[in-house]
Amino acid sequence: MFEVSDFQKIGIGLTGFGAFFLFLGIIFLFDKGLLAIGNILFLVGLACVIGLERTFRFFFQQHKLKATGFFIGGMVIVLIGWPLVGMLVEMYGFFLLFRGFFPVVVNFLRRVPVISTILSLPGINGFLMRFEERNPMV
Repeated sequence: MFEVSDFQKIGIGLTGFGAFFLFLGIIFLFDKGLLAIGNILFLVGLACVIGLERTFRFFFQQHKLKATGFFIGGMVIVLIGWPLVGMLVEMYGFFLLFRGFFPVVVNFLRRVPVISTILSLPGINGFLMRFEERNPMV
């Protein structure tokens, strides 16, 4: 097991609050203020958890530049005042950036008792099986 520093604990909290504000921004019909706060907290929290250098290396890898452009472009579009379009662009960038982690998350969720039952439903299971076969983390 590895030890989590106080700085990383703060980062986990900031990331959680960022996800919460993004959720509230979507629930309140794409409120651009809440979405902007959520985006900023998410990025700052991620930088606190993995460090500034590793964050920059993650976002600015050669094969992830397109995804980073969509992600940051979506944030800018939200700040300009088009929250629905901005969130769609940002979600596409988020999917491209973190698609390597999705199979790991799906495998973890398959081990959670109630969620595993939902994920084993025919339509959902077929979609996830197709999704898992792409980009294995190993």
